[in-house]
Amino acid sequence: MTEEKTTTEDVETTEEAKPTEEVETTEEAKPTEEVETTEEAKPTEEVETTEEVETTEEVNEEKPAKKERSNFDDKVIFVGGKPFMSYVTGVVMQFTTRNVPEVVVKARGKFISRAVDIAEVASKRFLEDVIEVDDIKIGSEEFENKEGKPVRVSTIGISLIKK
Repeated sequence: MTEEKTTTEDVETTEEAKPTEEVETTEEAKPTEEVETTEEAKPTEEVETTEEVETTEEVNEEKPAKKERSNFDDKVIFVGGKPFMSYVTGVVMQFTTRNVPEVVVKARGKFISRAVDIAEVASKRFLEDVIEVDDIKIGSEEFENKEGKPVRVSTIGISLIKK
């Protein structure tokens, strides 16, 4: 009798382990399917990001033309997507190391507010008693987008001079 009980217990233990493994396998397959559904939603977000990159490319396409002009006239700083402090440092360097009497911070579109911040930080925090805002010019530029439609973009030029 003792031998039969041991055999029965061994069989029961083995049988209990197998169904548990099968249930775990089934449960693992279901979350994988759910993850695939989640991944299907992510490409939609990537498409939106791609559209934003295209918009940035439009802005970057026209900036090299302006940078070519800046080679002839070092006193102009064009604001774009670089880190904020890069532009502030550029303004400060123009006044301190190159000793220029005037620097113009130019921007257009969504970078206008950043240009204002750059001019304010340079004149109020870094070179407080050295420079001041002399003139502010606003305007707009019109060009054609990739679809051939005319687009108008606002512009600003902030002139900073030594006191």
